[in-house]
Amino acid sequence: MAHEAQPARIVDLEAATLAASDFLCALGISIDGESMRETPRRMARAYAEFFSVPSFALTTFPNDENYDELVVARGIPVRSVCEHHLLPFVGVAHVGYLPGGRILGLSKMARVVTHFASRPQVQERLTKQIANWLDEQLAPKGVGVVIDAEHTCMTLRGVRAVGSSTITSALVGVLRDDPRSRQEFLSLTARAG
Repeated sequence: MAHEAQPARIVDLEAATLAASDFLCALGISIDGESMRETPRRMARAYAEFFSVPSFALTTFPNDENYDELVVARGIPVRSVCEHHLLPFVGVAHVGYLPGGRILGLSKMARVVTHFASRPQVQERLTKQIANWLDEQLAPKGVGVVIDAEHTCMTLRGVRAVGSSTITSALVGVLRDDPRSRQEFLSLTARAG
């Protein structure tokens, strides 16, 4: 099962470097010193890397053993950039599904998270995109995604709520509709301690 190709993205690092230079100068930050001279180029490269969407092939296998219990990958690293401030948010995703006719290659859960996180995002949409995409591609009995992330737009600026995190969830199919399945998934993904 192949994953949908994203439209080709044209990256103009020179234009981004000039824009970063103008941006810093507009904020009154001098880039004339030796340590700052290459900062606009480094900024352009860093954001180009943040927004690089990796492609992958979705590997699935027949569920020959009719496995019918939850499969959950916990603690998948998430790093994205808030689309409102272009500041990073980082945390972990817990992704699970209740198999139907096919089972998923385990590394693909992490790849799906990385794929959707590699663009300016809001956490709520990211959570739902991962769940919906897995549901569409895998056709399981249910899918669940929980993301717990710290948003630097909230911890380093504005309210400066250091140490706070945001938790979002998206549940599809039996993990949404059946209270026992929902509770099992949420208890498996709950924070330790």
